[in-house]
Amino acid sequence: MSTSTTNPPAPESTKDAPRQRDVRRAAIGVSIVLIAQLMLVLDATVVNVALPEIQTDLGFTAAGLSWVLNAYTLAFGGLLLLGGRLGDVLGRLRTFELGLAVFTLASLLGGLATSPTWLIASRTLQGIGAALAAPGVLALVTTSAPDEGARNRGLALFAAVSSAGASLGLLLGGFLTDVLSWHWTLFVNVPIGLAVLVLARRFVVETPRQTSRFDLVGAVSATIGAVALVYGFINAPDAGWTAPSTIGSFVLGVALLGLFVRTESRVVAPLLPLSLVRNGQRAAALVVMMLVVGAQFSTFFLVTQYLQRVLGFSPIATGAAFLPLSLAIFAVSRVAARLVARVGPGRLVMVGAAGLVVSFLWLAQISESSTYAVNLLGPLVLNGASAALVFMPVSVIVLGGVDRTLAGTVSGLLQTAQQLGGAVGLAVIVSVYASGSIPGQFVPGTATAFHTSALFVGIALVLGLLVLRTRRTAVAPVPSEHEEELVPESTPALATNPA
Repeated sequence: MSTSTTNPPAPESTKDAPRQRDVRRAAIGVSIVLIAQLMLVLDATVVNVALPEIQTDLGFTAAGLSWVLNAYTLAFGGLLLLGGRLGDVLGRLRTFELGLAVFTLASLLGGLATSPTWLIASRTLQGIGAALAAPGVLALVTTSAPDEGARNRGLALFAAVSSAGASLGLLLGGFLTDVLSWHWTLFVNVPIGLAVLVLARRFVVETPRQTSRFDLVGAVSATIGAVALVYGFINAPDAGWTAPSTIGSFVLGVALLGLFVRTESRVVAPLLPLSLVRNGQRAAALVVMMLVVGAQFSTFFLVTQYLQRVLGFSPIATGAAFLPLSLAIFAVSRVAARLVARVGPGRLVMVGAAGLVVSFLWLAQISESSTYAVNLLGPLVLNGASAALVFMPVSVIVLGGVDRTLAGTVSGLLQTAQQLGGAVGLAVIVSVYASGSIPGQFVPGTATAFHTSALFVGIALVLGLLVLRTRRTAVAPVPSEHEEELVPESTPALATNPA
């Protein structure tokens, strides 16, 4: 009689341990790159409330002071497509680290600035670093997540960080300026950037490098064309919409972008495959993003000045006044992924856009006798909650069905839409405000400006009704030069009705 022994099956907890470790590692990696994203977004507004102190300390002229903000926006918006494609070709983690290192060094140099030229040059270098790093953030979030649920949660957090970062920048900028000095609005990036650089390589997995040719003509024409367009919109409020410098910038930008489109239709390995923007829903989602971000910039630009010039708020109090908006964004973003799964991204975009229209019409009612608690708190909370309902599902639509080899390119495209939308929207709204303003008074002109913001989002709402209204918003897969590498599960799942 023989006796046989069999090994007992491994406990489920033992089998699941490697997967649990991978999930935890991926979650930590996503958190690390989102911290970097928050820093990049913060820097677009963190110096806003410090501008009066910067002007006094460094001797900026009134016109020159605007370039403390514009230099960053110009470099950031103009180079995003190039940054996204470099990530696809060289590796997203590698390009992310390079951009973050440039951004961190530029922040240190900017904090040490002793002249206007020095500070503007540092802000330009910050924008270049941000343009290299930012596309990698969204691409790494989507490709690092182990499953659909994690990807949608990562996208929701990305949307929360991106949309709340601007208002948090005002809060942080006000605190640092009041408690320390304006220099610390730039120095604060240095320890954060160094920490992310140290941790990223440990927890974030590098993506494979591509061996395809690099589209040099497309890169040059897209970069200079986008910079020319952004410059034209930034320059228009001061120089005038019919000034030779403004018209020349627009003509140069349109001509170069026309060359870019022609190039992309002919080269083997394009910087931007035109199939990405031929899809109606993806194109509509990009336009919605531009319109909403353009409208949102008016909230920060006008409300920040209203709080300080009319209500007499200090810089730190002004930043704190935007905290309810930021909290509303974070709170709603926590449930946004589940809402997308229930009703679809298109319907969620429409609900958010409708809420934004109401918030801007509400803000248009402010007057000299208004108070923060009665007249501003409500529309700011509504604005934040509604923005959270727009940004996450728009990101889902834009990124849906995209080959993993193009994730960086699409991320750069999405963030280019944000930057261009912000530049165009702010230029238009500032011009509208100026046309209705009265010297020595701030409130006249605000109503027309906020009505313009409501019009922007109203157009986005109509676009959503016409193109994105279906419950199952489907975006066709985008073919790449390596068709066999298409991995649907590597992209954020487009939410559909579970039934």
